[in-house]
Amino acid sequence: MIGISRLYIGKAEASDSLRYSRKPGHSPAQRKPIVVWNATKRCNLLCQHCYSSSESSLSIDNELTTAEAKTFIGDLAKFAVPVLLFSGGEPLMRQDIPELAKFAVSKGLRAVISTNGTLINASMAKKLKDAGVSYVGISLDGSETVNDKFREKKGAFAKTISGIRACNKAGLKVGIRFTITKKNYKEVPFIFDLIEKESIQRACFYHLVCSGRGSDIRKEILSPEITRKTVDLIIDRTANLHKRGICTEVLTVDNHCDGPYLYLRMLKENSPRAKEVLDLLEMTGGNSSGVGIACVSWDGTVYPDQFMRNHPVGNIREKPFSGIWPSKPGEFLQKLREKHKLVTGRCAKCRFLDVCAGNFRARTEALTGDLWASDPACYLNDREIKTR
Repeated sequence: MIGISRLYIGKAEASDSLRYSRKPGHSPAQRKPIVVWNATKRCNLLCQHCYSSSESSLSIDNELTTAEAKTFIGDLAKFAVPVLLFSGGEPLMRQDIPELAKFAVSKGLRAVISTNGTLINASMAKKLKDAGVSYVGISLDGSETVNDKFREKKGAFAKTISGIRACNKAGLKVGIRFTITKKNYKEVPFIFDLIEKESIQRACFYHLVCSGRGSDIRKEILSPEITRKTVDLIIDRTANLHKRGICTEVLTVDNHCDGPYLYLRMLKENSPRAKEVLDLLEMTGGNSSGVGIACVSWDGTVYPDQFMRNHPVGNIREKPFSGIWPSKPGEFLQKLREKHKLVTGRCAKCRFLDVCAGNFRARTEALTGDLWASDPACYLNDREIKTR
């Protein structure tokens, strides 16, 4: 995640301690991951970019039971995982999510939820608030016509907006999760207008990753030229919000060259904070798959992140997460933690390798067939990445 509001504006955020507090020499093996739990594969929508290929008609026989989930959550707490993100599918298709969120909070975990928002009414918002949920990230991909087509459900937009309002009324921190594609990048201004209209506290703009159904729309990845213009627009609109006292947290996600691009822009603008921003980017270390992020699926399978679903590394029904996550030399997780040594092409020569960490490996493998090749979604040119 590239914190636009934190880096470009300089606004401190509650999540800074997770991103920018690593001590010098802190090894990946010592860093405890944020865990994304795909609590179910069921979903009431059919989104074109769904990395888990979720559907409403699937059997739920292989989902972790409530008891198994509590054992899993208890292990995460003992392992000192800082955050558990309940995702799906649509996590609120499970009736026990408020109960499990409350249990996670009681164990010292920060509980957050990623949802399409359509199942959140006043009652559900209160349950999530009472459970101690810290944040609700709600997926929305544009204005009504664009969003409903993207999610293949007429009326989804209206229900999502209703869910956002219910969260706000209940006092839950709520944010928008927007995936950028050729079909909807022109909706970015609409999203910023919506942020202001609905008093939305956080917005994450995701670059498309080709996993699950997202593999079927790989041609929807933006060109480098349009990506740069879109990122610039996000930066400009964020600055405009903050200039007017609307301090929404804004981030871009899943294209780690956004960080170097932001730094280079600040250099051109003669920003006195450019060096500080570069230091912060180096501290975060770029792509965190297999390091600062982990994914556990509805059936207990553990992956390095939500998108790398062709690389399972274990199953919590067979071995606790705390026993799976630490790795040995030669194992897949260890390779991800040493990817600086393994990436090839432009990534290997890039002066921002310590900032970006070779960008997104799942997208690279999907687009090129080579896990260690350069990410085709990198939009920095050769002059920008040249050796200092």
